[in-house]
Amino acid sequence: MMKKPSPQTIFAAGLVTVSAVIFAIQIREFHHTQDTVFYLLQDLAFLPIQVLLVTFILNRFLEQREKTALLQKMNMAIGIFFSECGNPLLKALAAFDARSPEVRDLLRVSTQWTAKDFSRVLSMLKQHPPALDCGRGDLPALRALLLEKRTFLLSLLENPNLLEHDAFTDLLRAVFHLTEELSLRPQVAELTPHDAEHLAGDLKRVHSLLYTEWLAYLAHLKENFPYLFSLAVRQNPLDPAASVEIR
Repeated sequence: MMKKPSPQTIFAAGLVTVSAVIFAIQIREFHHTQDTVFYLLQDLAFLPIQVLLVTFILNRFLEQREKTALLQKMNMAIGIFFSECGNPLLKALAAFDARSPEVRDLLRVSTQWTAKDFSRVLSMLKQHPPALDCGRGDLPALRALLLEKRTFLLSLLENPNLLEHDAFTDLLRAVFHLTEELSLRPQVAELTPHDAEHLAGDLKRVHSLLYTEWLAYLAHLKENFPYLFSLAVRQNPLDPAASVEIR
């Protein structure tokens, strides 16, 4: 049994047929076969250039528009993450870091920061990793926070737009892994030394990824949405003096 032609094939065949009919009418009515063939070949000579324009230039323009739209959707999801979970998590993790006072001073972000400031601070954080200790902070409170946000975190993992953002996806996986580790330990306040060391490694992983993504998100707001950046600076979870009220 022969396969039924697709609508696209029928449409293409129809266009070719119409073109052939028009050429036939032109030749019959005006009797200038040579001129018709000449102009046909002239049109065909420009066809590769037209294909080039459509394939490379127009397609690249459309791809850039799609990429920009995707980045906007991703950054909206990242903003929701920090409002709902990221900012409280930043504040909670700071309590476990022996270098917390030093980091707080480093991350007193202001509206005067430039792209160079963000790059400089990010480089300094990478050169001086955090010193996390499970005994310094409130591990049961951190466990309660993450368990409360578990459904929200799962919904973000299911967001197809975030699959294009590898660094943020790694952060979500790390946070969700820490959530699972803590959920399986009902008595997180009574850890063995080896278990505390293991959890400190999970805390460090989340800490490093979270700070990196937070700075990247603030840099994005600074460049594209100054009014959102101003609010984020006034909500800085690492600045004890931060206040939403403008004084």
